[in-house]
Amino acid sequence: MTTTTTTGTLYVALELGCEKWVLASATQAAEKPRFRTIAARNLAALKEEIAKAKARFGLSANAPVCTCYEAGRDGFWLHRALTKMGINNIVVDASSIEVNRRQKQVKSDPVDAAKLVNMLCRYHSGERKVWSVVNVPSVADEDGRQLHRGMKDLQRQKTECSNRIKGLLASQGLTAAVDAKFRATLRRVA
Repeated sequence: MTTTTTTGTLYVALELGCEKWVLASATQAAEKPRFRTIAARNLAALKEEIAKAKARFGLSANAPVCTCYEAGRDGFWLHRALTKMGINNIVVDASSIEVNRRQKQVKSDPVDAAKLVNMLCRYHSGERKVWSVVNVPSVADEDGRQLHRGMKDLQRQKTECSNRIKGLLASQGLTAAVDAKFRATLRRVA
């Protein structure tokens, strides 16, 4: 069944997972979305599903495409890849997505994807307060953040290791400063 639309734009929400991505496609907010699942990070399959969705909704092959996904573990490589493909993409702050607190929350990838595609349609129709859009950093800025996070991880691991050594020493009735001279100190204590 093929339907024609007045918007002429395909909206696709991506619910990103480690193993798979769930895609929800629609041409307007009130429309029942088309769901598809593809392997994670498979951009060729994503392109193919976008083409199939355009055909399903009766859009031309060169109809504009708007996508969105929640900011998270995957970072911004996908945003850059989608932009390079000529797709208008939005990265959304997950904590800004509206939630009805009176209803019991059903949590599944298709439900989340359907909500995202509905909100994407509303956002592009002019409702700007639907969510907060993340400002995508440059590649250099993103790399700088990773370096900083790596340093914090190393500092945390160093503290954990130092505390574990102190605990092992304490279990033997010993105390010693765990610093650069620890090996020499350990020989004297033992």
